[in-house]
Amino acid sequence: MIVPKAPQLWRMLRYVGWPLLALVGWDVAVVIAYKVLHWEWVGSKYVPLALYGSAIGIIVGFRNNSAYARWWEARGLWGQVVNNSRSLARQVCSTMHPNPEQHGADVVDLDVMKRRLILHQIAYVHALRQHLRKLSPWEEIEPLLEAEQISALRLSKNVPLSIQQRMGGLLRESKNRGWIDRLEWQAMDRNLDDLADAQGGTERIKNTPMPKQYDFFPMLFVQIYCLLLPIGMVENLGWFTPLGSTLVGFMFLALDRIGRDLEDPFENTVYDVPLTSITRTIDINLRQLMGETHLPPTAEPVHGVLW
Repeated sequence: MIVPKAPQLWRMLRYVGWPLLALVGWDVAVVIAYKVLHWEWVGSKYVPLALYGSAIGIIVGFRNNSAYARWWEARGLWGQVVNNSRSLARQVCSTMHPNPEQHGADVVDLDVMKRRLILHQIAYVHALRQHLRKLSPWEEIEPLLEAEQISALRLSKNVPLSIQQRMGGLLRESKNRGWIDRLEWQAMDRNLDDLADAQGGTERIKNTPMPKQYDFFPMLFVQIYCLLLPIGMVENLGWFTPLGSTLVGFMFLALDRIGRDLEDPFENTVYDVPLTSITRTIDINLRQLMGETHLPPTAEPVHGVLW
């Protein structure tokens, strides 16, 4: 996610790249043909640029609204992951207690179980981030889980789901040992259900791309409009045609590019939802709940991009 402190003109111009450069070249060619070669047929003030521009603006705006809705839904689902991760860790730390029938003999085992559950949740969010980005999760989760668990997870097609299944087993074991009662177990299990719902939502966005028509036709219409701009302007603007045409064309090209960049929020690009920052925040928060003082550093923007 790009988070510059101030607008960066060079980055904005470079954003549309070659299409904008091609438009400038086309504008100059039309002006030279009209003014120098006197090919008056290349210009026509009767081209309905305002009508075309309005129609294309509606189409591109509709596509961009749909793309931003996907991006914002993805951010909202990860907000649910943050909230439920904190709630689950808080419940583990505050509600799990020694079994009174054991007369305090299982305090050490209980502390180990609390830590295992919270580390599993930290591993889960890191694994989910890498799962959505189609990257390897092992470097992130190997320090958090036992070696035999890592070996079993390597056989899994959905690593975060397998981690959550293991967490469900740990909660059941805690209930059987008397560390939580039935109501407390149900509350924690609901948090796992909510996490599974959020994961399903993110996977739906990841695995269901925007219809190709939403990419192809708006891009085609914008390109045709950019070709018509200097033809419709050259009679009135003359040598200033490249200035007016390039400015208008830049706006339409940028709007078209914005929609295509936002529609896939988990592609590990600079336009993504900042999953690394979000999961690092969860990691820090949950370690603090365990009482740790040596915490990972918060994620900071790199060259104006928060990953």
